[in-house]
Formats: sequence, structure tokens, C-alpha cells
Amino acid sequence: MPTSIHYKQFVHETVAGKIHIAALSLCSSLPSHALVKGNAPPLSKPKATSSNSDVKKKCTNVEECQELAMQQAEREQREALANVTPSLLTAGGTRYRDETVGDSSSLPITTNTAVTINYKVLKLGKRSYDGLSGEGTVVFSRGYGLEDDEDKAGSKSYSTIVGSPFNIIALNEALVGMRLGGIRRFVVLPQQGWQKPTKACDGGPGGRGSGGDLKTDYVVVPTATMVAQEACFDTSKQPFPTDYAKQRRMAQRFDQSLIMEVQVVKVGGDGLNGNVDGL
Repeated sequence: MPTSIHYKQFVHETVAGKIHIAALSLCSSLPSHALVKGNAPPLSKPKATSSNSDVKKKCTNVEECQELAMQQAEREQREALANVTPSLLTAGGTRYRDETVGDSSSLPITTNTAVTINYKVLKLGKRSYDGLSGEGTVVFSRGYGLEDDEDKAGSKSYSTIVGSPFNIIALNEALVGMRLGGIRRFVVLPQQGWQKPTKACDGGPGGRGSGGDLKTDYVVVPTATMVAQEACFDTSKQPFPTDYAKQRRMAQRFDQSLIMEVQVVKVGGDGLNGNVDGL
């Protein structure tokens, strides 16, 4: 029969032994979840294989990088064109796409109709694969609050008569068939825009002439080439920027294919060509 001191020592050793066994059991059956400082190692990246086309390949020299960039651009172009809404053609051959049809209860616009519009003239963006899509840089505008003389969107607009000889050809063609509130985007080739209709000048995109000495690489510099190029710039065609800086910008862009987006804000009125205050 153990004494009380021996009994207490016996119980203490027995309990300690069971705790030690339980601890060893837990340590052997459960994974370690110790917290340590630092970042977790990065996940391993899948290797590029013939069946894994989504994995980006790495280039090792300039030629390979250029080739991969061209392949990527071609893929993006194919994907973009596959998702683009097909464009339509006016009677005169201007390509357009309706962003908003407008008020179906209003009559379609016809030639000789007085209209008031907001517009933006844009140069093509990098992703404008079809010549209509994308949001390119605005060359000049009216009615969107982007010009220095516009306090806000709608404070100014442009009024004209459809078919006016003062308008660019593309605008006269694109306005036909639109309705009040409609928004239409269309292509402005140089010959349908601000380029003079002479054979010597008709050498840009969509042109039929040789262009001769007036055909440039679209880079305007203060040389004789710039003077010759501007001989083809028809500044009498409307709409036209009122700001000098925008006029100089147009002098660099008029012989390129541009995009114009118009919104019909009013049908009827006197239709005098020019900028008007907001309605």
C-alpha cells in the first residue's frame, strides 16, 4: 500500500505520461499550421505546351518579341472583328452603324430637312479594326462640352440642312434616315470630308488619283511639304473647328480616314449652317 506521498507522485507521473502520449499522437496525425513571417511561395506556373495555347510564351530576343507581339495583335483583331456589329452602307457608300436608333415615333430625316446635332470627329484608335469601333482621340466636337467655348454638354450645338453643299459629303449621307434622339457613327474618308475633290489631291485612303507630290506620310512639319499638303485642305466645308489649335490638328488629319459620331437633338427650324447655343 503506497503512502500518500507515493500515491500523489504516482498519479502525477501517470497523468503526465498520458498527456505526453496524446501530444505525440496529435503531432503525428495533424499537419503543422505554424505561423511564420514572410510571403508564401508563388504557385508554380503551367508550362507552355502545344495543347495549352493560353499560356503566354516568353521571348528571348527582339525578333521573337516582335513576332509574338504581331501574333497577339492578330488574335485581338480576330476576336474584336468577331464581336463587332456589322456596318451598313448609305446610298452613296458611306459606312455607318447606329449606336441609338432614336424616337421611333418621329419621321426619318430626309434631304432638305433642317436638323440640329451634336457631333464628334475622331481619329481612329488602336483597336478600331473595322474603322468604326473604339473610342479614338477627339479632333474637334460640338455639343459634348469638350471645347473651350462650351460650359457643359448641350450648351452648344450645330444646325444645318441635310444636303447642304456647305456640309461634308459623309455628313449629308449619314443624316438621311436618322430619327430624333438617334446616334450614328460613320466613316469619313478624305474624299467625303475635308479634302478638295481634285485628282492631284485624291491620293489618300480610298483615293483614285496618284496623289503626286501632294501625297504625304501624314506627318505635318513646317516645310514646303506642309504647304503642298494644305493646298488640298478644304477649310470651307462644315462642320469645321473654330479653335485655332483644333484647326491645326485637322490640317494634320484631313487626309486620313476619320470617324464622325452625330446625335440628332432637334428636327426642324431654319437650319442655317453654323454653331448655335444650346436648346
